[in-house]
This record gives sequence, structure tokens and C-alpha cells, in this order.
Amino acid sequence: MLRERSKQVCAERLAMTNVAVQVLATVNAPYGADLSARQLAAMIADPANVDSASVFAFFSEVGVSVQKQFIAEMGVDMAKTNAVAIRISKLSGYALPLAS
Repeated sequence: MLRERSKQVCAERLAMTNVAVQVLATVNAPYGADLSARQLAAMIADPANVDSASVFAFFSEVGVSVQKQFIAEMGVDMAKTNAVAIRISKLSGYALPLAS
């Protein structure tokens, strides 16, 4: 079972687009995180993650055009993502492009 999971993780990483690689490098490295593209995609649309440093980094440090590409490529619900961005923006007092 572990070997199959390892193969699956390797396949997912090989299949990542340049956009996903760019996003993950931005949100993972500064915080010592090791999120996959799928994990981050789920987190940016879930209001329970408004206190996540990686989610904040996605909305604040990744360019808005790259954010939109990542959201589209990962099939994330834009309305949910906007709601999370708005909530983070209000909590942090930081203007976020997707919160407008």
C-alpha cells in the first residue's frame, strides 16, 4: 500500500504544470510546508483554512494571473476561493486581488 501511494505521489509531481510548480515553490518554501497542488487547491477554497500561512501566501505572494490559472487548472470553485480571499483580507487588513 505504501509503495502504491509513493508511486501516486511521484506521478502527481511529474504531471504538475509550470503554474503549479511556480505556485507551490512560492507557498511551500518560505514556510517549510510540503503541500501538493491538490492539497493547496482544496485549502484555498475552504474557509477553515483562513489562518494557514500557505493559503495567505497563495493570495498575497502569487501573482493574480497565476492564481487564476492555478484555480482553473485545479478545477477549484472560484466563488469559494473568492469568499476565502475576502475573509482573509478582512482578517488581515491586507488588500488581496481576489478579494475584490
